[in-house]
Amino acid sequence: MVAILRFLGTNCEYDIEYTCKILNKECAIIWHKDNTLPSNTSLVVIPGGFSYGDYLRCGAIARFSPIMKDVIKYASNGGLVFGICNGFQILCEAGLLPGILMRNKDINFKSKMSELEITSNDNKLLKGYTIGEKINIPIAHADGNYYIDSKSLEKLKENNQILLKYSSDENGSIEKIAGICNENKNIFGMMPHPERAIDKALGSDDGIRILSNVYS
Repeated sequence: MVAILRFLGTNCEYDIEYTCKILNKECAIIWHKDNTLPSNTSLVVIPGGFSYGDYLRCGAIARFSPIMKDVIKYASNGGLVFGICNGFQILCEAGLLPGILMRNKDINFKSKMSELEITSNDNKLLKGYTIGEKINIPIAHADGNYYIDSKSLEKLKENNQILLKYSSDENGSIEKIAGICNENKNIFGMMPHPERAIDKALGSDDGIRILSNVYS
């Protein structure tokens, strides 16, 4: 069962719920003030949005919501967690993923289709992809500028934790990083929105393959 978290300001929970329905995956939307995840949770998805209005820093307040204690426990025990956009920001703030997301280099909100390059496929999220393969997934963020210190960046490279890179310098992210995972490869975060690329009528259906992988 996919547990979809909802914070004050989350706005992509129904998009994720819809993808679960078309992929025949049971799901439930979980309120941030709940203390525990459902006992049959097989995946936690933290959707995009603007939790707590991005006050203080994007994801910094949501990180302290009651449900996050159980998410951290669940992830620490090997449970799968997938953060998209604001969800990625929350995972970084919670210390479940390394690095931080900062304001885009040009200080502008970006909402557009973005070409991505697959840089790792030895993980559940991107299994079956070819290294260097290009996909098109939309972005929608003001704080998508991924930063990590040089020592930790080298560790990401050594452990093959960099999942996706932008084909162009979209927002100033160090080495064009668009998505990463933790060392154990059970926690994933990406700024682009795969749930908004599930049908060619939307401009791309490249996202459905990512979601199908992680839901399975």
